[in-house]
Amino acid sequence: MTWQVLVHGPLARLDERVSRSLVDTVPRWLSELASDLGNLTVALPVLAAAMAYAFFRGRRRQALFAGLAMAAVPLLVVPLKEWTARPGPLEPWAHGYYPSGHTATAMVAYVGAAWLVSRRLVPVAAVLTAVTGAGLVLRGFHWPLDVAASVCLGFLVLGISSTCTRRSSG
Repeated sequence: MTWQVLVHGPLARLDERVSRSLVDTVPRWLSELASDLGNLTVALPVLAAAMAYAFFRGRRRQALFAGLAMAAVPLLVVPLKEWTARPGPLEPWAHGYYPSGHTATAMVAYVGAAWLVSRRLVPVAAVLTAVTGAGLVLRGFHWPLDVAASVCLGFLVLGISSTCTRRSSG
């Protein structure tokens, strides 16, 4: 996927055509509201509350690794944005849209919070992440591949966090 973005291959060109057909197909206020779920000011307090809950329930290591996973997001996303320098759907003069930081933030924060509070909340976290990504594409803030790459990155970060949690507990 990243390779296709870098070389502007067929997948990236298809991505751009799909995106152009989707932008502004819903009211802007709705797509902006959805995309705002990936803002740090929204997602981070959810994770922080779940970390506090886990901490006070004696699951300190899990809370620590959830926080470290969230801290890893900008450490991974920012260099990738700089490296790929992908222009935005509505701002072709601007660069740094791949991958989507909002999508990665939403996924790691909401899924991490669900893992800390109750595994039954994971579907809710998945829906919040999907709504965030859809909002970003529908509003024209990101291309679909930007969002897809961030979901892959989120799986990687959460997988490493989960593995570290299990290894440190055992």
